[in-house]
Amino acid sequence: MLTSSSSFKRLNSLLLGALGDRGARKSLSMMATSNEDDSNTANDDGDDDDDQPFTPWAVSVASGHTLLRSPQHNKGLAFTEKERDAHYLRGLLPPAVLTQELQEKKILHLLRQYQVPLQRYIAMMDLQETNEKLFYKLLIDNVEELLPVVYTPVVGEACQKYGSIFRRPQGLYISLKDKGKILDVLKNWPEKNIQVIVVTDGERILGLGDLGCQGMGIPIGKLSLYTALGGVRPSVCLPVTIDVGTKNETLLNDEFYIGLKQKRATGEEYDDLLAEFMTAVKKNYGEKVLIQFEDFANHNAFDLLVKYRTSHLVFNDDIQGTACVVLGGLLSALKLIGGTLADHTFLFLGAGEAGTGIAELISLEILKKTKLTVEESRKKIWLVDSKGLVVRSRKDSLQHFKQPWAHDHEPVTGLLEAVKAIKPSILIGTSGVGKQFTKEVIEAMSSINAKPLIMALSNPTSQSECTAEEAYTWSNGHAIFASGSPFDPVIYDGKEFVSGQANNAYIFPGFGLGLIMCGAIRVHDEFLLAAAEALASQVTEEDYAKGIIYPRFKNIRKISATIAAKVASRAYEFGKCYEVLKLLYQ
Repeated sequence: MLTSSSSFKRLNSLLLGALGDRGARKSLSMMATSNEDDSNTANDDGDDDDDQPFTPWAVSVASGHTLLRSPQHNKGLAFTEKERDAHYLRGLLPPAVLTQELQEKKILHLLRQYQVPLQRYIAMMDLQETNEKLFYKLLIDNVEELLPVVYTPVVGEACQKYGSIFRRPQGLYISLKDKGKILDVLKNWPEKNIQVIVVTDGERILGLGDLGCQGMGIPIGKLSLYTALGGVRPSVCLPVTIDVGTKNETLLNDEFYIGLKQKRATGEEYDDLLAEFMTAVKKNYGEKVLIQFEDFANHNAFDLLVKYRTSHLVFNDDIQGTACVVLGGLLSALKLIGGTLADHTFLFLGAGEAGTGIAELISLEILKKTKLTVEESRKKIWLVDSKGLVVRSRKDSLQHFKQPWAHDHEPVTGLLEAVKAIKPSILIGTSGVGKQFTKEVIEAMSSINAKPLIMALSNPTSQSECTAEEAYTWSNGHAIFASGSPFDPVIYDGKEFVSGQANNAYIFPGFGLGLIMCGAIRVHDEFLLAAAEALASQVTEEDYAKGIIYPRFKNIRKISATIAAKVASRAYEFGKCYEVLKLLYQ
């Protein structure tokens, strides 16, 4: 529909006044000339009806100084001569034209000059905030070197100091002040097509405790890996921190702390805020948006997963993601230690969300491959918490998520005593407390097993139950070792040992991509088993020869794609079965 000349001029004036951009002025001027000519032809009667309806157009301008300040579109010195003219960049950049590859080489050289890991993290975050495309190319091309920088272990220190290094917001902050207005807060986020949300309340950041609002480093880091490792577009990813206060007195007394300076809310106040958030997310982004819970304390993590898994597409990386990656490592390790899962006895140090999550998934895999009952499969798995071995005589005092693992046995207080009593073939650490796998513990495991499997999974590196060097040395080179944080190769008795890293980054990018691809609306345990099996299938004979039970991280894009395809396929099969069951019971 054509507009009258005066209506156009009025709209033209308003747009020019609002945009004030040379590119916009040029475009609108051209539109005005063309539209006025059409208007004169169309309105032969000469009437100038200001109330005549018209169809407004959309004007999208990215040029000049504004373009260089947009991390999504800025290319820095990679803009060609032609692009510099087209986007009014002439003079705003030095005259040299550097390819993205050359810029990548320069940034990588600069990063390697930093001696302090946190400096590398800050430099990477600055790059993400100024040149997003270069950030992801750099991370993808150098994933083994830079993953520890943008994620564990360095992200832990970054969260501890987040208030001091905070530059500009990269995610959405929702606090108790926003109660009753969370839907409006979500609408403030500029991107409307969100497919993945990573959310934390900051209460249990890695093994570092309650960091409150400063836990935002975790969702930002996770989502950068969704893109770099899984290929999910950055624009569909939303990092969220739920700020309900903190128990950390140091932060409460820190003048630079960026969160609410109040004691952490609990009970009904906490539950109501989370309920409003979950409702608002579903209303604003739909049924298929994936909500990934990160670093919630045990008591909330389990409750939230149980509460919302039947109404939302939710995934807890600490419970389910860790379980997936550990199960994948266990399945591949069977080629080195022999037997099936059901042939082994598992002992966990740590009975929190990670430990019990892994235990449950191991039990489900055993059930799937054997004729054992649920109770029989669980009896192969033992847990040690801060009070000792989890046994039936303690059941009344145990938290609900520990109770399925309370078996008949006399009380045992320490880990070494538990190893001697249970005689496990596989020892898994999820305690969040470092140096718990002592020389005596490793030696006891080695005396029981020809090839003990030792998995020290706690992050960051300082909290690891033992180091790779300790595991190989104390076991006289017999241990198969994997950890949560990376360790350098170890030379023992003239032989090189390369440890595997049970990093959740193996799982969640591909898992999330698979859910997005197939349009799932719920996460089922079958999808988790599919992801673990897909991960295990990609370990090569060359890896096994060096004692590695995880595939090389340099192939992570391919690994993620394989996991995504397997998860989507299993979801499709599961959906078909569900439809058949619905027909049968109608």
